[in-house]
Amino acid sequence: MEPLVPFRPLILHPMASNSIGNIFKVSSFGESHGKGVGVLLDGIPAGIIVDEAFISGTLQRRRPGQSALTTQRNEKDHFEILSGVYENKTLGSPLCIWIPNQDKNPADYADLKYIYRPGHADYTHDVKYGFRDYRGGGRSSARITAGWVAAGALAELALKQIWPDISIIAWVKQIHTITADAAIIPADRNAVDINAVRCPDQNAATAMETAILAAKEEGDSLGGVIRCGIKNAPAGLGEPVFNKLTARLAQAMMSINAVKGFTMGDDPSEMKGSEMNDAFISPNGHIATATNHSAGIQGGISNGMPIHCDVLFKPTSTIRKTQQTIDAEGKATLLSAEGRHDPCILPRAVPIVEAMAAITLLDMVLLNRLSRINL
Repeated sequence: MEPLVPFRPLILHPMASNSIGNIFKVSSFGESHGKGVGVLLDGIPAGIIVDEAFISGTLQRRRPGQSALTTQRNEKDHFEILSGVYENKTLGSPLCIWIPNQDKNPADYADLKYIYRPGHADYTHDVKYGFRDYRGGGRSSARITAGWVAAGALAELALKQIWPDISIIAWVKQIHTITADAAIIPADRNAVDINAVRCPDQNAATAMETAILAAKEEGDSLGGVIRCGIKNAPAGLGEPVFNKLTARLAQAMMSINAVKGFTMGDDPSEMKGSEMNDAFISPNGHIATATNHSAGIQGGISNGMPIHCDVLFKPTSTIRKTQQTIDAEGKATLLSAEGRHDPCILPRAVPIVEAMAAITLLDMVLLNRLSRINL
């Protein structure tokens, strides 16, 4: 006999995956062409000195309209801290950051209401939720990462109060088939920002810029690789099984729009154990490794050596080139998308990668305080 009321499993909020972190929890909100975007930070420790100029500087590195290589949507990305700060210090209470959308133009997307853009999240959002905000992609737009960058800046301020020498620097390593000289490692973010591409190898940057502008002229887009380096992080961060620092960094980076891959350290697939293993040494009584093939993480836990990872970005999905697609009724149609889009997202994604690294590290630092009684 069938039950009168069919069994229904517990239904969570349909967008319940908008938070990241265990103790330092970052919850993202807003849509691309809504009133604005932002973050709610819970579990942030009290007493962090809030440098609003630093937060603003990180947002300016991410904001649209900053060069001919990016979308010409002209958002100023001025932010407001609505709660959780008093006399320039965090209170330990929930901290909310609001960033209004000032240059939204939803009319650009009217023709996309019933059309599925190849490579985009239009179809998957429709099939999951039965409804979507088609204006610039809504929640699937990289616009929402403005809040993540603000959260990352606060996380970095906290980390620097604990370890003043910690350094988180990302840069563009590759655009399409053009790769920077691996020997050129930027000393600071000024060395990254010497050009619009954010590649410290000036020769490669020039070729990258030419390739991006050519793709833009053709109505196409390019992908590439961002490298993130973390120096002077302490040993002992990360858990040995499901909360490995490697896994948490991977989760954070793979949450960024357009990211399709994540790697750490040297490629071990063609190496022998004798080549891959990092021998321990003790110069001046300080434990280190003679090499760093494991990129500063062993067994999921940081070993005090520099940490570095590569984040692989696909080309921007929305392009002006004519593409074959279908509409919501399954009818074949051709699409040549209008609107304002990045021909290559990587130059603006550099501060996003840095932010997600900082958010992950601060959460792991706070989690590490629970690992033994005398910490």
